[in-house]
Amino acid sequence: MSEETSRKDPGRAGEEVNVEEEFPRCLFLNTVKTARYLTRKYDRKLAPLGVTTMQYFVMMFLRYNKGRTINEIASLMDMDRSTLTRNIDGLVRKDLAVKTMAEKGNGRVCLLTDKGEALLDRLIPIWLEARESMRKQLAEQDVNEYRTVLHLLSII
Repeated sequence: MSEETSRKDPGRAGEEVNVEEEFPRCLFLNTVKTARYLTRKYDRKLAPLGVTTMQYFVMMFLRYNKGRTINEIASLMDMDRSTLTRNIDGLVRKDLAVKTMAEKGNGRVCLLTDKGEALLDRLIPIWLEARESMRKQLAEQDVNEYRTVLHLLSII
């Protein structure tokens, strides 16, 4: 192996590893690629109604976490506050959500408007259909193992 493709792997007792062969097997790389693929797939399904997958998820978190501050929602979504704020601002511009001051402190609360609630009611069946389409292509055991692996990756 050449110096460019061969490296000692500290996780394998200094064993030589062919980086060129190992790189495509990288868990992180493949997780990111899969996430991007799934995002594009869901975005195409939701696009006719004018929202992205991320905006859909934000709307769901807003619906089921009424009264929580933007910081709390960001924490629940495991998302950077500025990223969440950008997504919320997009919903506000479309009159799908409004920001208000929290009852206590100086935090901001975001709520869906009637228009946002109505749109979310139309989006949920599209999301469920896309989810079911994906699940049909996998065995139930595969789905459960996938969730388990994702959870393990999120806590290491």
